[in-house]
Amino acid sequence: MDLNKKIWQWIVFLGLSLIWGSSFILMKKGLDAFTSNQVAAFRIFISYLAFLPITIKHFNKIKKENIISLLIVGFIGNAIPAMLFTKAQTRIDSSLAGMLNSLTPMFTLFVGLLFYKSRILLINIAGVLLGLIGAIGLVNNGQNILFGYNSYAIFIVIATIFYGISANEIKFKLPGMSGIAIAALSFFFIGPFAGIYLLFTDYSCAINSGFFLPGLGYISILAIFGSFFAVMLFNTLIKHTSAIFGASVTYIIPLIAIMWGVVDGEPFTINNLLWMTVILVGIYLVNKRKLIRARL
Repeated sequence: MDLNKKIWQWIVFLGLSLIWGSSFILMKKGLDAFTSNQVAAFRIFISYLAFLPITIKHFNKIKKENIISLLIVGFIGNAIPAMLFTKAQTRIDSSLAGMLNSLTPMFTLFVGLLFYKSRILLINIAGVLLGLIGAIGLVNNGQNILFGYNSYAIFIVIATIFYGISANEIKFKLPGMSGIAIAALSFFFIGPFAGIYLLFTDYSCAINSGFFLPGLGYISILAIFGSFFAVMLFNTLIKHTSAIFGASVTYIIPLIAIMWGVVDGEPFTINNLLWMTVILVGIYLVNKRKLIRARL
């Protein structure tokens, strides 16, 4: 797989969209048995265990000059968002969670401009804004309201800001480290905390729910695919493209979330299709680098 080639960049992009677009329904299933913090902790700890062989291989890459960046990617880019999303999904639908996740590229752009001095084409800004309009259109079409739908939506907004910080940190502060190493070493710092939490948390409600094993199964799938494989692919993708292009995977996530909703009996309208088209055009513009030479 050569991520210097456009075709592989788009294959990975679509694969990530499918994996992360399905993660919200998996979180929802996990919440049938476990609390929001338990779901997040299991996701992190299982991923940590999966990463251990890779962590051992790359452990000597932890240096004084990169440890802060790895901590940022671990806690701000993975641990805290995992808790925020599961907390939000105790009150909002999984499809809406996927839709709100589309705010990530916007915050990636703003964080990059403000703190990382990233160079952005005007056409990229147009693509981000167009994609954001499409995402908002999907949310409004599905729920008739955006942030007023439920105050718990603010947790996802905060998580998308953190994703934006993490994406830029990887792109600009860890250029010499592979995406796989970044993923493994960042989980090395957060995994033990999740494990300690799981040792002392109360599982009585989960056991009595009758969904303990199925719920744990859904969370395991979420951890292996949504964190272990997907985080490695994402980190590698943004190192070969841009933080904004990588974060734009969150524009496709709502489409997958809606598809899961259709499977679950939710309606699909022509308006959904129209807003999806707007999002796809936005992603195309985000990935353009040569149409406009003027840079901010």
